[in-house]
Amino acid sequence: MFTVIDHPVLSAWTDRLRSTATGVEEFRRLLGQIGQLMVGPATTELPTSPLTIETPLTETTGRELRGGTPVVVSVLRAGNGLLDGVLQILSDADVGFIGLVRDHETLEANEYLVKLPALAGRHVLVVDPMLATGHSAVAALNRVAAQNPESITLMCVVAAPEGVEHVATHHPLVRIVAAALDEGLNELGYIIPGLGDAGDRLYGTLS
Repeated sequence: MFTVIDHPVLSAWTDRLRSTATGVEEFRRLLGQIGQLMVGPATTELPTSPLTIETPLTETTGRELRGGTPVVVSVLRAGNGLLDGVLQILSDADVGFIGLVRDHETLEANEYLVKLPALAGRHVLVVDPMLATGHSAVAALNRVAAQNPESITLMCVVAAPEGVEHVATHHPLVRIVAAALDEGLNELGYIIPGLGDAGDRLYGTLS
């Protein structure tokens, strides 16, 4: 299932990310704030169980997350920009990392790091600002799905239709949540209009 979050603040922040006038400090801050704002919509389908609570005045029935706080998996490098914001909300989450670099000739993803906590039976939130061709997303999701988690949600800021279709083909049960669905990809596999290379803009490594 693919969902674009309809929220005026999120839309405004995303469009500020796109601008070439947005420098490293503002880009980094905005990406973290977007991560915070997206946590709610990205976790709306998490199951809960009833819980008996003693308040200072009486006993009542509340809710708790079934399976605990979801695991957050960052797709390096750019995923860490969202991760910082997500952890402001899910502060007790276990965190995993998957390092991928795109081959600019083949557009395939080459893996250089995998460090994951136990995922079996747990809910997992995978964060990566960009969903372009979908090759990196599928590579990361393959690693996560291999541990048989209870559910997987992919959270991105900007998505291309080609990437959404590629992920849905390979992982039809993964929920995809985005702040914006863009027009498509150019001949180099970059999202149009997009926001450039999120990792380079996040860390100031533009050539």
